[in-house]
Amino acid sequence: MARHTALDRVIGVRIPEGQPFLIRASVVTRGRGVDTLMKDTMDATKADSQADGNENAASDFIRDIVREDLKSGKHKKIVTRFPPEPNGYLHIGHAKAFCLNFGIAEEFGGQCNLRFDDTNPDREDTEYVESIQEDLKWMGFDWGDGLYFASDYFDQLYDFAVELIQQGKAYVCDLSPEEMRTYRGTVTEPGKNSPYRDRPAEENLDLFERMKKGEFPEGLRTLRAKADMASPNMNLRDPVMYRIKHATHHRTGDKWCIYPMYDWAHGQSDAIEQVTHSLCSIEFADHQPLYNWYIRELEIFPSRQTEFSRLNITYTLTSKRLLTQLVDQKRVDGWDDPRMPTLSGMRRRGIPPEAIKNFIWRVGMNRRDTTAEVDLFEFYIREYLNQHAPRVMGVIHPLKVVIENYPEDEEETFEAMINPEDQTAGHRQVPFSRELYIEREDFMEDPPKKFYRLAPGREVRLRAACYITCQDVVKDADGNVVELRCTWDPESRGGSTPDGRKVRATMHWVSAQHAVEAEVRLFDRLFRTQNPQKVEEGQDFMANLNPNSLEVRPTCYVEPSVKDAVPGSVYQFERLGYFCVDLDSTDEKVIFNRTITLRDTWARMQQQQQPKKKKK
Repeated sequence: MARHTALDRVIGVRIPEGQPFLIRASVVTRGRGVDTLMKDTMDATKADSQADGNENAASDFIRDIVREDLKSGKHKKIVTRFPPEPNGYLHIGHAKAFCLNFGIAEEFGGQCNLRFDDTNPDREDTEYVESIQEDLKWMGFDWGDGLYFASDYFDQLYDFAVELIQQGKAYVCDLSPEEMRTYRGTVTEPGKNSPYRDRPAEENLDLFERMKKGEFPEGLRTLRAKADMASPNMNLRDPVMYRIKHATHHRTGDKWCIYPMYDWAHGQSDAIEQVTHSLCSIEFADHQPLYNWYIRELEIFPSRQTEFSRLNITYTLTSKRLLTQLVDQKRVDGWDDPRMPTLSGMRRRGIPPEAIKNFIWRVGMNRRDTTAEVDLFEFYIREYLNQHAPRVMGVIHPLKVVIENYPEDEEETFEAMINPEDQTAGHRQVPFSRELYIEREDFMEDPPKKFYRLAPGREVRLRAACYITCQDVVKDADGNVVELRCTWDPESRGGSTPDGRKVRATMHWVSAQHAVEAEVRLFDRLFRTQNPQKVEEGQDFMANLNPNSLEVRPTCYVEPSVKDAVPGSVYQFERLGYFCVDLDSTDEKVIFNRTITLRDTWARMQQQQQPKKKKK
């Protein structure tokens, strides 16, 4: 019987093994708040680990398998692998796989290899090889000397295939793809043997050698395993091992005219590297019998395949095929567009790798079809950045303020904390002068009730600086407010007064004389629906694209402490959110990408749109 997980107990609901579920912050918190739920779950997991005799050990069904294999002496050293195809960029959906594989190896003192499954030369490129390595290094993972390619084993895989032919376990088939589908049968009807299934081994060896030499056109012949055409598992019905493909490979050039299928290359590559635990996402569960069949027939190292559920997130696509369409149709600005769920996009947006790891840990490992709410991911982003991002003041919708009773030729500095969550971070000096910028949304000429920010005749606090009072409003010919005339109280330096009077609002600001001009790109969710692939008949997923996923503010102002910031630096713009210096920044103009708002305004807006329940 499966054990109750820490999450089960914290939520108070037993989640049956094998059943899909949605990890929803709004449900599982049960009024406690997301941060309280996280703490409760971590405490419960720690209690589990202590009960197992290891205070620092994580626990899930895969780690339980690994522990048992080490305890029984089945393996002395754990070897895992992460085997991406070099035909695209890594995305958040891949994170569960590589965090698991590298994490298991690290936890148990083993090795995780990075092996590129480069068996499809039409779609592969060194660009993807390099980007995947960069992403994994950014995430903090190290494969040491364990960098491999399936193409490293092409000669060995060919020899394995020859061995199966000699044993009468593989044959060259002349059926066309359409004929092969017909012979294969259906899920309710067994398949029929190919008329070429009983070719003599000598003839198969000759044909296979000629396939290798490039004597035949693409599609004319394949090499198939002689498994079981009557098997209820369609993958065992004489699967194709090799197909003819006259294409240049990114590593082997034109040496090969035949290329192995994934199912053939995968298991045998695991065996060559002596991978003890081949950890795959759940869609490969039906392939496991074939994986084991090849190992058994070849009598090679018996790697063990174990499957876990894929990672699905609301408002997010984790399909490489669909993400490729977005890039190809220029609906986004490349694979590293900050709206993309790719790791390169997240890095450019300023999402810290620690937040990704913490989110993956929170979702956990299981065999259930799991969908996590994006709110939980965003919680971990905010949590990490709140602890580590230095604070600055930036104005992204500027309105000019002139302090009339402040001398024109003077300036001074005020001291502000760099990060109130880190007392060791110290303080920064913020310059102050007669002319300032404030956020346009922080002023209303005719304020409604409960608007406590700046208005005519009202006094407010400028963060870390002083009190100001609005005395006059300057408008343009169209009646738009373009400038505020204010006065300041010199005795309020530092943000308080000798008489102890209180104000209802504190606002951020920057000195116009000292501010760094910047462009700010306000990113939001790329899709406006929880399930981007759920569309009306006749539509595709692009119908759910969020038309407001990007807003560019070309003229913004930030305090001068960011002047020398390098791309990738993340700051909290006080009262606004977290912002990352973009790669497009130049010496002349810095560009900031909004990583995330300070609060989940999206969830709050949706909650406000829900009809209120009538009181009984």
